[in-house]
Amino acid sequence: MFAEVAFPIRSFQTFTYSIPKEYLHSINIGSRVIVPLRNKTIQGVVVDVNNSISYSGNIKEIIEPVDNILIFTPLLWKLIHWVGKYYMVPIGKVANTVIPKSISKNYRLPKQKFVLLKQKIDSEILKDLKTRAPKQYAVYEILCSQDSIKDIASLKDIVKNPMQVCLALQKRGLIDIIEKDKIPDVNKFSFEPIHKKVIFNIDQQKVIDQIILSLNRYCYEPFLLHGVTGSGKTEIYIESVKICLEQNRTAIVLLPEIALTPQIAGRFRAVFGDAVAVWHSKLTQQQRSWTWTKICSGEYKIVIGARSAVFSPLKNIGLIIVDEEQESSFYQDAKDPRYHARDVAVMRGTLEKSVVIVASATPSLESYYNYQQKKFQYLYLPKRFGNAKYPTVHIVNMLSIVEETGKYGQVVSGLLQDKIEERINNNEQIILLQNRRGFSPIIKCNECGEVLMCNQCKIALTYHKNEDKLICHFCSYVFSGTLIRCIKCKNNKLKYFGTGTQKVESLIKQTFPSARVKRLDMDTSKSSNDITTLLKSFSNHEFDILIGTQMVAKGLDFPNATLVGIINADLGLHLPDFRASEKVFQLLYQASGRSGRSQKPGEVVIQTYSPDNIVINNAKKLNISKFYHTTLNEREELNYPPYSWLAKIEVIGSNRIDLISLMDRIAFNIIGKFEGLEVLGPSPCFLEKLKNKFRYQIVFKSKKILDPNGAKLHFFIKENFYNAKKKFNLKQNKLNIYFDPMSLI
Repeated sequence: MFAEVAFPIRSFQTFTYSIPKEYLHSINIGSRVIVPLRNKTIQGVVVDVNNSISYSGNIKEIIEPVDNILIFTPLLWKLIHWVGKYYMVPIGKVANTVIPKSISKNYRLPKQKFVLLKQKIDSEILKDLKTRAPKQYAVYEILCSQDSIKDIASLKDIVKNPMQVCLALQKRGLIDIIEKDKIPDVNKFSFEPIHKKVIFNIDQQKVIDQIILSLNRYCYEPFLLHGVTGSGKTEIYIESVKICLEQNRTAIVLLPEIALTPQIAGRFRAVFGDAVAVWHSKLTQQQRSWTWTKICSGEYKIVIGARSAVFSPLKNIGLIIVDEEQESSFYQDAKDPRYHARDVAVMRGTLEKSVVIVASATPSLESYYNYQQKKFQYLYLPKRFGNAKYPTVHIVNMLSIVEETGKYGQVVSGLLQDKIEERINNNEQIILLQNRRGFSPIIKCNECGEVLMCNQCKIALTYHKNEDKLICHFCSYVFSGTLIRCIKCKNNKLKYFGTGTQKVESLIKQTFPSARVKRLDMDTSKSSNDITTLLKSFSNHEFDILIGTQMVAKGLDFPNATLVGIINADLGLHLPDFRASEKVFQLLYQASGRSGRSQKPGEVVIQTYSPDNIVINNAKKLNISKFYHTTLNEREELNYPPYSWLAKIEVIGSNRIDLISLMDRIAFNIIGKFEGLEVLGPSPCFLEKLKNKFRYQIVFKSKKILDPNGAKLHFFIKENFYNAKKKFNLKQNKLNIYFDPMSLI
């Protein structure tokens, strides 16, 4: 028997190996195996098994399987094939994304040594022990006082070498040393169980009834759940999962931000206890292996996590929920496979015959269009849960403030300052959104106009005051040394322009010295534990003002937060991207929805230099239908999604001239290949140089009216770029393919 093995590399080539007799029954399609490749051993996945082969050369033998059971279910294997085919990625890379090579079904917990008091000794012997062996006496005394099992590692506070001391005490017959499995703490990534007494309103009950009917049909049915902020979507998720588990099926809940995980996990744990697993990139390797093993064994019935949780090895999936489905973070664009977790969830639901719910207060235009085209069933929650009311929204024209004061760049307007003071006096909480981290995003010389740029990217360095560093947010380059003078003209007239979360934090602390202020952004959330701890403390009202980037703008529920301040609503509004206005509207609407979610009325202050902009005005009025109607008309006129299929070819290289020549050569070979295909470019990317590499792109738009399922565009990309390295002689340049990209910048 012979196996075709794929590896997590960019090549679509597979390699043939013979299967040893002892593994004939344990190696199948989907098995992970260890094989020799050149002068080393490597892990791959079996994509085909044959009785014979036509190749007559030397065939190497598989060394051993990685897992003792088949870890890819047949349906999950089908999903892997679909992802590879749809996103045009080698199946070995897809399989490695689904289950990274570092995770094994044979994972064994590390051992932890404990010490247990065996007998107590009389005072004379104890006195002698204290004199002759003071370290042993110190440990023994602690064990006597606590009279419980003790982790030996925890005794380091008492003695430097606790293991040796405990072995000596064991030799004396005074204690026993025992080993136990060291179980990783996976519950620290969620709030303590959050219990709520829920009485569904009429709208919620209608939605639940419709979902239950679908679950009872045991077939694939997709829904768009459109519920205003604070309408109780989480309660509907929980009730739907209850029914799913009663049917002896499992469920996946996808979230766009790790910051959303702790609170929702706490709500689910209150209802489902230890049946809930949390899965995201902030888990340690030990936590990931432990969690994955428990999912495989069926101990976890519900998986809550970020986009990669869509590949969870659950069996018999009955329900998949994609919360805040409009978020671009569901799109994996940093490496292959470049997939959209929402679309993969829909395909997995199709294969598993599951109910799929994509949900949001601000649905993506694609999902909204799919509802209009009757591809999704529509569920609507028009009112906030309980007696909570929509917040009152105020627009502050920052240009008027400039005209009145003559000062440009004021961070906090008088109105927002007054509202913050009022909330602090009422013992209520405030959320301030500034979707840019650091202190100042631009440092400019007032004498010569020089802007300090990253050496590797054509991007201005951001000043981080807390660390006193200049950092590139794209390649993490750090400017060495303290900047006192302009690096070009040596003048010391440097000005710090723009506002990041650090500057907002600094100004708020100066203005309200008695207020307790915390910041949540990528700089303060190095680990999931940091995020969980900070959000818990805000939920418990251990501080008054939470300042953050978009991490604080969606999905979170803090009943005592009655004011949301949006420092600069214009950020991202004028980017040259067809989704720019949609993203800004969704962010403003979602951020506004964090205010007044309980009995206390809420307010929102939106500061803007573009008060007449249609996006800002629709966000102020919380007018989704008008904004969507206008934007859909614009998209149709310009032939952008959801009225077309989109693909992007991006080429990256070190030599700009060679790259331009390569892109021209590619364009010459592909333009005019089929009717209905619109080609944009080749052109430099919006951020032309990143990480010392130049970036150029070609964008393809295929009209849905001529290409209803995107098959023509996929065939075109496959025909022209399947073997692009040889066809276009890429040399050292790298070519990336994006299907359905979320951004063109």
